[in-house]
Amino acid sequence: MATGALHASYGLTAGRKMEGPPLHTCEIQKPRAILSRVHMFFHAIAISALLYYRISNLLHGSVPFVSWMFITISEMIFTFIWVLTQAFRWRPVVRTVVRENLPRDEKLPGVDVFVCTADPTKEPVVEVMNTVLSAMALDYPAEKLAVYLSDDGGAAVTLYAIKEAYEFARSWIPFCRKYEIKTRCPEAYFSWLGDAERLLWSQEFKAEEQNIKSKYESFKRNVEKAAEVDASVRSDRPPYVEVIYDSKKNEGIEEKSKMPLLVYVSREKRPSYPQRFKAGALNSLLRVSGIMSNAPYVLVLDCDMYCNDPSSAKQAMCFHLDPKISSSLSYIQYPQIFYNVSKNDIYDGQARSAYKTKYQGMDGINGTVCAGTGYYLKKKALYGRPNNEDEFLDEPEKNFGLSSKFITSLKALKGENVIKGKENLLNATLEEAKNLASCTFEENTKWGKEIGYSYECLLESTFTGYLLHCKGWKSVYLYPKRPCFLGCTTIDMKDALVQLMKWASGLVQVGFSKFSPLTYGTSRMSLLQSMCYGYFVFTHFFSIACLLYGVVPQLCFLFGIPLFPKVTDIWFAAFATVFVSSLLQHLYEVLSSGGSILTWWNEQRIWMIKSVTACLFGCLDVLMKWIGVAKASFRLTNKAIDQEKLEKYEKGKFDFQGAKMFMLPLSVLVLLNLGCFIGGVTGLISGRNIAEMFGQGALSLYILVLSVPIFEGLIPKMGK
Repeated sequence: MATGALHASYGLTAGRKMEGPPLHTCEIQKPRAILSRVHMFFHAIAISALLYYRISNLLHGSVPFVSWMFITISEMIFTFIWVLTQAFRWRPVVRTVVRENLPRDEKLPGVDVFVCTADPTKEPVVEVMNTVLSAMALDYPAEKLAVYLSDDGGAAVTLYAIKEAYEFARSWIPFCRKYEIKTRCPEAYFSWLGDAERLLWSQEFKAEEQNIKSKYESFKRNVEKAAEVDASVRSDRPPYVEVIYDSKKNEGIEEKSKMPLLVYVSREKRPSYPQRFKAGALNSLLRVSGIMSNAPYVLVLDCDMYCNDPSSAKQAMCFHLDPKISSSLSYIQYPQIFYNVSKNDIYDGQARSAYKTKYQGMDGINGTVCAGTGYYLKKKALYGRPNNEDEFLDEPEKNFGLSSKFITSLKALKGENVIKGKENLLNATLEEAKNLASCTFEENTKWGKEIGYSYECLLESTFTGYLLHCKGWKSVYLYPKRPCFLGCTTIDMKDALVQLMKWASGLVQVGFSKFSPLTYGTSRMSLLQSMCYGYFVFTHFFSIACLLYGVVPQLCFLFGIPLFPKVTDIWFAAFATVFVSSLLQHLYEVLSSGGSILTWWNEQRIWMIKSVTACLFGCLDVLMKWIGVAKASFRLTNKAIDQEKLEKYEKGKFDFQGAKMFMLPLSVLVLLNLGCFIGGVTGLISGRNIAEMFGQGALSLYILVLSVPIFEGLIPKMGK
């Protein structure tokens, strides 16, 4: 049965007769799937034996009830999340594309690119402009490409910077096309990341490159100087939309010098109106782009996630243009890869488990989660269902708002036609764009509820992707050899934990809402897919299980209270098997995805740290919101690089500076564990039963070894 399921189809091109040459292929990772299923079977037997022993003794044995009850609860949480995790391992797939079989450029559909920024003090303006420049330089017909920058800070420096970026793009884009440069983010190209593209070139190339580099340094200086003068954010402002470059001006220009439409958008912000954070910004861009370029597809990028492979749009079209799957395909998700990850990756910034294991597993069961950046989305998916894309066009003004221009664009989008005329964008269009970006436009409409990006969760893209799957849409995950997008990950403990706490809070909130994947999702998608979403939502309850396992066995070890079977008892084998089996399964996944034993150890270590800090505080944040102590807030991750922190990170040293809130539970747990371990070992020496206490002693020692970086962080503080 399992082998038969491996050959089940998913509307894929591999091995199937289809119209025209194949645009993509899909291969099931059979060895990985078979090994995972075998492991599931034996691991489930061991877990069943463990829980039977634990519950039967709790109910009918003469054991300390309170301590055994807490440890049983933690083991049941571990089991629950383990069961959800198995959905990722059931049918992992890998995909490739065949770009050579795409139609000619003139037949390709339009693509809009959305880049969002909010605060120039936390998101350096030069970095944002590098993302914009890389998007403008995509290998795609200029007349079918449009780039929109949403400035949610309304900062004058951002508007100035995008104008400067356009001036530099006039030289940069032709240079990239002439020499077929792949690294089209200038900051990356002029760093070590672009070294391979500067080998064995002619003297003409070197001279031209030096000229481009000089222009880039001038652009960079101008923007950085402007940011030093005024990088303030305006929280009370009218809407502002400006066309920086109109692609209609490309007529009569040589092909390599043509540029896409470039638009700056700063939506209206008023203290008395809700802003809906990034979801609100994206919905504003959907409307503004609708009356300007109206491309049927959109690429969404974080402001620090630049385009590293100019062919990403054409790779995505290999799926969107396949008639076998396009009717129900909503988006193509690329992995987030980070250029500044150190060799040790002590904070697991690359999120290997997600992008090399879990996303491939979800791809085999109707589609992966939406990561929030680096995905090509079909706009129609945000406006309806696969079998009823026009459900909201019966009463367009009531559902979409009072804008005849935007409603006309929606009707044009139905046929996937770009509604660009030959005339330049008129002032009337810009005035309507400002109306579409106003605070009041969404009032009494279905924006954020059933249309566009959802406002139900702060993790707008992830939650919206989940709702798309609930409506019957599917998605695809593509992990090409050359990363299509590269970004900058957090390099210190504080930022890493704050970011995770934000995600944990948003996801746990979904788990306790009417949209919970295990209730709302199971009736609208496959069981395996709802289990995957259930994992993302409920995995943060690991924090409760880890907290109990980090306190109860240690205290019992100190006072000589046994919680595990004697090491000579046959039941001890069940506990040992579950522990060793989990470690080996993790090790296999790390090694099979290109990692090392050091990667495995670092992931073990940071998982424990994150579980009892960020995940715990994320759960507490939801509790405080529920009882009314706190309200929803958007925590912007700091993307500015601190040189001192960077040096520590590259040396593999944990940096707890500024993370006092998270250090409190960590410090208490490791010091408690150390004290209990010393006291417990002293008790064993004085005559306690070693066989009874072996399990707790081994667990305590394992946690102490994982806690070495925490001790290293505590010792300097104690010295001070």
